[in-house]
Amino acid sequence: MAKIIQRGAEAVLILNKNKIIKQRIKKNYRLKEIDESLRKKRTKKEVKLLKQIDFAPNVVNFDKFNIEMDFIDGELIKDVLDVKKDKVEICKEIGKKIAEMHDKNIIHGDLTTSNMILKDNKIYFIDFGLGFTSAKVEDKAVDIHLLRQALESKHYRNYKECYDAVIEGYKQSENYKDVMKRLDRVELRGRYKGKNK
Repeated sequence: MAKIIQRGAEAVLILNKNKIIKQRIKKNYRLKEIDESLRKKRTKKEVKLLKQIDFAPNVVNFDKFNIEMDFIDGELIKDVLDVKKDKVEICKEIGKKIAEMHDKNIIHGDLTTSNMILKDNKIYFIDFGLGFTSAKVEDKAVDIHLLRQALESKHYRNYKECYDAVIEGYKQSENYKDVMKRLDRVELRGRYKGKNK
């Protein structure tokens, strides 16, 4: 029997047997034509990104506003990272996956441990709803900056070793040095904004 397992601002996730259906929600405050066009465009874009990544849910089917994917029945990394003995290895693997994704010019847009699943010692990235394609070093640096912030707030006890391990894994990216250089600037900007609030 199908059941809603998550309800977000943009979409609902429905679990039906071993499949997940992501339905983009109609927004009544938008003109019907604009709303449909936006939802259609976002669905198409997300499917395109998912199909390029081996460690994302496999797309089974899709139409204008819905994506049907294989259900990855694992643990959200946000729920288990702090208690795992091999957390450093897990984070290194996360870094490698980000490097692989960035080398295909795919930006996730919402890199948090809530959007990562651990199953059979493999890591999967989910929810590419904010994802896009970009070759810009800036976009890649911002992606990593977002993950750093997520680790710092959600996994503060292990933040330093986890973040260092992510960066260690990310070293395999062909743009590693450029992205790290830009990341320093992105983080400086963040600190500067914080002081001026």
